[in-house]
Order: sequence, then structure tokens, then C-alpha cells
Amino acid sequence: MTTTLFLLKSHGQGQRGAALIVSLILLVVMTMLGLIAIRGVTQQERMAGNSQSRNVSFQANEKALRDIETKIEATAPRLTQAAGVCNLIVTAGVPNQVMVCGAPNTVDTPRWRDSAFGNWEPWLEIGTGSLRLTPDYFVEYLGNAFSCNPNDAAAPTNCLRYRITVRSGGGNSGRARVMLQSVYQTTPVI
Repeated sequence: MTTTLFLLKSHGQGQRGAALIVSLILLVVMTMLGLIAIRGVTQQERMAGNSQSRNVSFQANEKALRDIETKIEATAPRLTQAAGVCNLIVTAGVPNQVMVCGAPNTVDTPRWRDSAFGNWEPWLEIGTGSLRLTPDYFVEYLGNAFSCNPNDAAAPTNCLRYRITVRSGGGNSGRARVMLQSVYQTTPVI
């Protein structure tokens, strides 16, 4: 029996190491694509967390606004003090006092933008656990010479008008800072 051996000759002497270089380049490209994908996912997670934080703060502020509007409707506080004075209005038999400030001076910095304004009053704690917030607020009494129905020229002009400003979050809370404001009008309590 005869055995035949075949010898394979390599004709690629100029190709030594080319496969190694190509595979290293592909590895670097794949690593970069992976890092870019991880970075995108991380950024989306951060944006989703910030969006949830802003939403929780917004809902807490909205609840506080509605609660304060209800309290104002029940008590209709009137103020006669100077523009810069703020007082807690206490109504017998009605829980939770309301911080009401006199009509603002039109030439002054708005109170909600004034870092020196120190009459932000904490409202009730809203939420539970990690979603718990305590919004701060103040109410500005704008006066009682407003039409009770702007669409009716014969309507009485003795309605009381208030501007309610509520804020929460920001600072050391780790939450998005949200500020809401509403102008609320009510008829005088007789």
C-alpha cells in the first residue's frame, strides 16, 4: 500500500497578521457601538426619572392649589394691610390657616421671583413614601373691585380676587422644581 502525502504551501507570506488587525478593528468598533448604546439607555432612564419627578411635583402643587382655592372659597379673607405685609388668616372652625399677603406693588419684583421674600408657608404633606412632598405657597389678595361676571355689564363689581402661588421640589429635595399659579375669584361672604 502506498501513502501519498500532500504538502500545503502557503502563498500568503504578505498577509501575516492581517486577520489580527481586522479583528481588532472590528472589536474596537463593536465596543464603541456598545458604549454608545449604553449611554443612550442611561440618558433615557435619567430623562424618564426627571419626567416622573416633575410630574409628581406638578400633581402635588395642583392638589395644594385646589385645596387652597376651596379654603378661600369657604373663608373669603379680606386684607386691609399694606402691600408688603403677609399674615396667616385664622378662621374659627376651619383647619389649616392660609397665608395671605396684601396686594402686590406693581413696581416691585414679583414675590415668587424675589429671593428675599420669606413668607412661603408650607402646605399639607401630600403623597406617601418616596413620593411625599410638602408644597410651599402664599396667597396675594388682589382686591375686591372686580366684576363678578366680565361678560355681563350689569354684574356686581364686588368680587374678591386672589393670586395663589405654589411651589415644590428643587433645592436638596432631589426633585424637579415646579411652580404653579392661579388667579381665583370669589364672591364676598356676607
